[in-house]
Amino acid sequence: MYAIIKTGGKQVKVEVGQAIYIEKLDVAAGEKVVFDEVVLVGGEDTKVGTPLVAGATVEGTVEKQGKQKKVVTFKYKPKKHTHRKQGHRQPYTKVMIDAINA
Repeated sequence: MYAIIKTGGKQVKVEVGQAIYIEKLDVAAGEKVVFDEVVLVGGEDTKVGTPLVAGATVEGTVEKQGKQKKVVTFKYKPKKHTHRKQGHRQPYTKVMIDAINA
């Protein structure tokens, strides 16, 4: 059984026992989180939402909060003696999926 959920402006396919990396949630490590926006529940009988599946939820446990690897942007204008270097580290939340309730 699998489900497609909406979180952080993205749609993510999840299964029970899977660890996913999503946009940062304001939940401490070790706490439970429930995703209410379920777009599709698949398996033997597929339920497609219009736009969401009524009564379906996905439960998970937050494993850790962290930051991804640094992405460096470097802009350079030749013959103008100008350059700009900027770095960015995107925060994420690692969630272990516990149950899919259809």
